[in-house]
Amino acid sequence: MIKKQIFNKVALIGGGLIGTSIAMSIRKNLLANHVFIYDSNQKVREKLRANSISDKVCENLEDTVHDVDLVFLCVPVGSMKEVAKGISSSLKDGCILTDTGSTKNSVINDVKPYINENVWFIPSHPLAGTENSGPDSGFPELFNGKYWVLVPFKETPESIINNLKKFLSGFGAIIETMKPEYHDKILAITSHLPHLIAYTIVGTATDLEDQTKHDVVRFSATGFRDFTRIASSDPIMWRDVFLNNKDAVLEMLQRFSEDLTYLQRAIRWSEGEKLEELFTKTREIRRSIIKEGQDI
Repeated sequence: MIKKQIFNKVALIGGGLIGTSIAMSIRKNLLANHVFIYDSNQKVREKLRANSISDKVCENLEDTVHDVDLVFLCVPVGSMKEVAKGISSSLKDGCILTDTGSTKNSVINDVKPYINENVWFIPSHPLAGTENSGPDSGFPELFNGKYWVLVPFKETPESIINNLKKFLSGFGAIIETMKPEYHDKILAITSHLPHLIAYTIVGTATDLEDQTKHDVVRFSATGFRDFTRIASSDPIMWRDVFLNNKDAVLEMLQRFSEDLTYLQRAIRWSEGEKLEELFTKTREIRRSIIKEGQDI
């Protein structure tokens, strides 16, 4: 048994990429004595048992969170309310509840009504992922060197927040704190809008006539391949993201549309200086991302 861990028992609800990666990282880095996991899909639960990434694969929500010190909700944001209802009466006093959803205002609004005042609900979001999903997609290094954003929305003892920060740092994650509204706005431009654009571009390709579509696939250049990688992400997760962060996404989409119109005019009127100015500016953004170590 591991001694002097921050949390003795940790529960994960959701056996996809994030949930399995958390479980693997906990075990690899010896961050807790016991790890329990649950998924609503029976076939997923069977795979989780075969993968042996936890001490127990539970058959219901109540058993998963019973007497647990830390609970992660690793489900699509559209499922948060239902899960919160299911676990609310089984969470012990003093338990920390967090989530991994890509939107924060919606998660807070959906979960908060069902969590009593003796449970510390601290929403969070790991800025890490791949295009893969499901119980076979996880790996323990997923969060290494990646940002994990905490989004406290109410007064919480500093010791509680620090315990969660210390635990997440054990994954190799870089911990930041944001307000819910700011998180949703930032993610709308850095994650949600790029996915929407990727889905649109790949969707356009699928609507081409057969021979052209075949050649698009055959002669895919790096740019289009990158779009197809993004557009192959979990469709349920991204459906829920767009429905639950619609205001911020629509705001960024409007700004993008205006910028696209500006670019369209520059191309039409052969305004090379405007194009070069824009491409130079965007090149600097890429260099800044590399400098921050977030290019992989």
